[in-house]
Amino acid sequence: MKVRIILLMATALSIFWLNDTKAQQQYHMQPVPIQSRWAKEVSPTNALKEYPRPAMVRSGWTNLNGLWDYTVTPKDQETKVLAEGKILVPYPIESALSGVKRALLPLEQLTYKRGFSKPTLRSGEKVLLHFGAVDWKSSIFVNGKPVGEHNGGYTEFSMDITDALVSGDNSLVVKVLDPTDQGVGPHGKQVLNPANIYYTPTSGIWQTVWMEVVPAVYIEGLMMTPDIDKGVLNLVVNLPVQTGISPEYSVEVEYFTPSVISTEPSDERSVSKKQVSQSFLLRNDGVGANNIALKIPNAKLWSPASPFLYDLIVRLKKGGKVVDEVKSYFGMRKISIGKDEKGIDRIFLNNKPYYNLGTLDQGFWPDGLYTAPTDEALAFDIKAIKAMGFNTIRKHIKVEPARWYYHADKIGMLVWQDMVNPNQGLPEGAKEAFEAQAKETIAQLHNYPSIVTWVLFNEKWGQYDQQRLTEWIKTTDPSRIVNGHSGELLYVNNELRSPSPNAYVSADMTDVHAYPDPMMPVRQEGKALVCGEFGGIGVFIPEHQWLTGSAWGYVQEKAVGLMAKYKGMNEQLESFEKQGLSGSIYTQPFDVEGEQNGLMTYDREVVKIPFAELRKIHAGLNPDLQISRRYASLEMTGDYGVTAEDADLREPVVIYKELHDQYLAGKRDAGFLKKMAMMAIQAGDKAGVSLAGSAYIAGLKMPLKNEDINGVIQFTSSTKDPGFSFMNANAEAFKKVMGDRKYTIAIANMINKGEIEPLMNVAGNTDWAAIEAAVKPFGLPGEEIFLRAKTVDLYYKQDWKNYVPAASAYLAKFGANVKENEKQMFQAAIDQHK
Repeated sequence: MKVRIILLMATALSIFWLNDTKAQQQYHMQPVPIQSRWAKEVSPTNALKEYPRPAMVRSGWTNLNGLWDYTVTPKDQETKVLAEGKILVPYPIESALSGVKRALLPLEQLTYKRGFSKPTLRSGEKVLLHFGAVDWKSSIFVNGKPVGEHNGGYTEFSMDITDALVSGDNSLVVKVLDPTDQGVGPHGKQVLNPANIYYTPTSGIWQTVWMEVVPAVYIEGLMMTPDIDKGVLNLVVNLPVQTGISPEYSVEVEYFTPSVISTEPSDERSVSKKQVSQSFLLRNDGVGANNIALKIPNAKLWSPASPFLYDLIVRLKKGGKVVDEVKSYFGMRKISIGKDEKGIDRIFLNNKPYYNLGTLDQGFWPDGLYTAPTDEALAFDIKAIKAMGFNTIRKHIKVEPARWYYHADKIGMLVWQDMVNPNQGLPEGAKEAFEAQAKETIAQLHNYPSIVTWVLFNEKWGQYDQQRLTEWIKTTDPSRIVNGHSGELLYVNNELRSPSPNAYVSADMTDVHAYPDPMMPVRQEGKALVCGEFGGIGVFIPEHQWLTGSAWGYVQEKAVGLMAKYKGMNEQLESFEKQGLSGSIYTQPFDVEGEQNGLMTYDREVVKIPFAELRKIHAGLNPDLQISRRYASLEMTGDYGVTAEDADLREPVVIYKELHDQYLAGKRDAGFLKKMAMMAIQAGDKAGVSLAGSAYIAGLKMPLKNEDINGVIQFTSSTKDPGFSFMNANAEAFKKVMGDRKYTIAIANMINKGEIEPLMNVAGNTDWAAIEAAVKPFGLPGEEIFLRAKTVDLYYKQDWKNYVPAASAYLAKFGANVKENEKQMFQAAIDQHK
């Protein structure tokens, strides 16, 4: 019976949420439990204004970020009038920074609209419209004319809109569908009902929208592959595929190499520069690509210790006159698998063994979700991870904006890039959608020297055709190594789960996931050994939580004990490294929503182990910490320019006692009471939680600030708590912050805990009539949670006689709020037993 009660509590949280947002004429960030320090810098006039494609820069461009009109309608309804309000692009509609913060449901369409002026064009010039990423299906219209479509929420796309433009003012409309985890496309960690290791969705435009002017024949793209053994950069200059390109066209390539090398990752990479220029004739066969072997004698190699980048300029000439020019950069580095002096297969960087000491970075933000608030924030994460002493980031189930990889290149960080997993149920069309997105991902990210490993599948999330797809990636990009299945053999607390035959077929490494402690994977000839995930230590930091009272992780630990436990794990890794381990990935650098197992809090404000201590712990595994002069000066430069508060490492009971003594001395301000209640949770004093939480709520007066509303929600879990009556008495204020549906779910869960669970009979003879009478005063939320609880309980008891009328009533009245897979399960049982 205990199992069924736990299931009931879990399923009570799984009702779809919906926030009906009122029209907003003026932008303001929506309330959020915690926010990063950069959120306050965001406004409609400065929303991610940096050049979005640093690997191929032109001077003539227009940023289209800012306030757009938006509306949400049923997906089959024609949208003619945009009157719902304003949204700040490129922040997703579910995010606080968008100014909207509402869910986009599978049967809804999100429509954006804005005006823009036609750029001044010379004869033959074209206007290209670029989108960094739109999740998931987008249709683009200029002045009412369709100009392009794209499926896939993680990759960039462009279109020529020249023929659709008119003189003066023009209109741009983007229509978006995003079924999230209910669709066929890759959706990563985004789900409609976030919990534990799954998070709030990102829908619509979430990367920069921009235009640029190009000539009639222009450089469409560059593909750069370094070969340090031959001392060349293999450069492909892509032109739009067309026949009849005049033989007068040629390509001139110019790169800059320093005579005095600085390893600082900045735009000023040298004291003086030497210019090297080479010219190449275009081939005239209509293929549109030209392969160039650019000689780089005595190349300065790129590595995390010395992230040296060459500047590059590519010019397209006609008759000796420049018609197009793009600026770029490249790094000379090599990644491979080789045998060390003992004959052990290891990961090699630049022909030398190099331990990949990494962490699992998911790229979520409390205020922007998939979108970092600012470019400074985007770079902060990489700098913070480097200040911790890591040299590798596994970018987990997400593709970042181009500028993230640019920062990784400049700062010096190896990147294991995950493919975004297909829908794990593999519905019809999911495989095709996954492979299309993977193909675009590999092409889009090819030029970044920081990316050294492609990760095809994470565990068994939608796994299929592993050998074929692994070999396809290796053939498509032989310049990198491939992890065909990260964590195919998954250990949890030393228990082998879901072993598979031929788990590492055609891959360059064997990979094990082990929680909490790291483990060694199996040995296979020619493959490196890595522990692709371990750790997951949940640590609760009061006042820096997305979900108060929760510290989800694979194991729980107090802040005071984290350092010792983490140090012990790294000592295990050092022992494994001597046995042949070549890389490890710790879960994770930052908390994400309810998952509080990061080394820093979700708002990036508190580091749970001081940076300097983390570097000491990592010194035995990170070769850069021993050889890089830059690391020697980190103490003087303020942890690589990264600032964060060190966690209070005292025992929670000690901290709580201090607060309790202050309470007894008469301290009663709201902020203090809130902190005391949170510390009481960590100290395990339930009476203290009730005392401080009740006092905090009792002292509140209307109108409430958003943080006070969130505080009431945090300390109210049952109808017996004083916050319940407060929420009922001020329902409209709470709905304005939470949204109608989330408010209803919260109230229903409180009714469940306060009224239903105490009356559930562990012997199995629950008096449902008594429960119905107990919840009747609470109206529709009471009726909904009552019918849900009864349906779930009777289903698992297999009491079909009583189940059929209860489930039929539940689906008839509240079926719109039930997940589709649950609805099908409940209905199938009704049909079978009625």
